[in-house]
Amino acid sequence: MKSLYLSGARALSIAVLSFGLVACGGEEEIAKTFDPVAFHPDDECHVCGMIIEEYPGPKGQAVTDKQARKFCSVAEMFGWYLQPENQHQNFTLYVHDMQHGSWDEPSDEHLIDARQAYFVVASTLQGAMGAALASFADEHAAQQFAAEQGGQVLRFADIDQALLQSAAGTMHGMSHGMSHGMQQHH
Repeated sequence: MKSLYLSGARALSIAVLSFGLVACGGEEEIAKTFDPVAFHPDDECHVCGMIIEEYPGPKGQAVTDKQARKFCSVAEMFGWYLQPENQHQNFTLYVHDMQHGSWDEPSDEHLIDARQAYFVVASTLQGAMGAALASFADEHAAQQFAAEQGGQVLRFADIDQALLQSAAGTMHGMSHGMSHGMQQHH
């Protein structure tokens, strides 16, 4: 009887331990990847409410299984993402690969994972809001763009609020200079 009790207790212990391991593993949320969505003429920026397609430059989006938040610029997407309440949500971030399409009409067929992209910051081109961040899938293409347009190539983890504010200040200064004699592109 004692060996039956020990066998049962051992089996119960193994079952409880196994259940505990499964439960612990279940608590870890596995990051899912969601597919990008096309931009449409009536899409509004999730942050500022502007009509997205009225502005040049690459756009961004945060996609979940239920919705896509779209942004009028890569900088707006970063500004939203960098808020603490957004950094731990399960979504996939996408940006236009500017090696395809043009600055005025980025190609929705070439949306890339923002976390894998290369970003050119402080280029001379204007975006929708604040800093213009050009996004690329290929580092060489980003380096070439930076050499032609000015700017610095950074990775996703390098971009923070301070960088966005600094780059927006640079763009504001350029816009101010442009309004005094140079034609501003909208």
